[in-house]
Amino acid sequence: MKDKIVIITGASSGIGKALAYEFGRKGSHVVLAARNLQGLQQIVDDLTALGIQALAVKTDVTIESDCRNLIEMTIEKFGKIDILINNAGISMRALFIDLQLDVMRRLMDTNYWGTVYCTKFAMPHLLKSKGSLIGVISIGGYIGMPGRSAYAASKFAVRGFLDTVRVENRKTGLHVLVVAPGFTTSNIRRAALLADGSEQGETPRDENHMMSAEEVASHIYKSLVKRDRQLILTFLQGKLTVFLGKFVPKYLDKLIYNTFAKEPDSPLK
Repeated sequence: MKDKIVIITGASSGIGKALAYEFGRKGSHVVLAARNLQGLQQIVDDLTALGIQALAVKTDVTIESDCRNLIEMTIEKFGKIDILINNAGISMRALFIDLQLDVMRRLMDTNYWGTVYCTKFAMPHLLKSKGSLIGVISIGGYIGMPGRSAYAASKFAVRGFLDTVRVENRKTGLHVLVVAPGFTTSNIRRAALLADGSEQGETPRDENHMMSAEEVASHIYKSLVKRDRQLILTFLQGKLTVFLGKFVPKYLDKLIYNTFAKEPDSPLK
């Protein structure tokens, strides 16, 4: 990955921030995108102090012109794009019957359309470099997660989109990797939207027993180098869950329901 140009959306915290350091330390030049420009600039300053070339671009991935600008500024600065990591995302927690439709639109705009916009404008450059296109989804992109209808729908959509792009580009040299982490220590649950669109504020899960963002970033880096097509993280939360969904889906429905029903203040009755 030395001297590769890597764009990372949602880079101001969590997995995105960890990816910036992971790729930077491996010799890549990183472009960090998020709405929080001040947070991005602090990371860029730190990376620069480590001798890593980095660029911060204020980007709201729900805005098509912002995504176009992100790609244009990357080309202006570095002249090429080798890797696009679509990591920006938000979550939610409410039963669908109680969910305001605007909340579902916000999830789709960020998680799905943000991926589509950035990918669309980066594609010509990725094809030229025979580079890598990555989407960070979730185990919720493989199974229905009760209380997370909009989140799961958006992640299913991203997986379907990227799987299709992969098939379309079998002969172009483009590499497409879909990453599904299990529960990861990050701010995503605290910032998750409730039925009315307000932020949850507190995580309903024990963050101390989750994989760290840094460990996830390390796995993504290794999977990218190997040019894998998918990466499902953790055995119990990830691989086993997807396996059960294929072969004993009714049992998995019961298991998933009971697991989420045990969360503090669960919307499940």
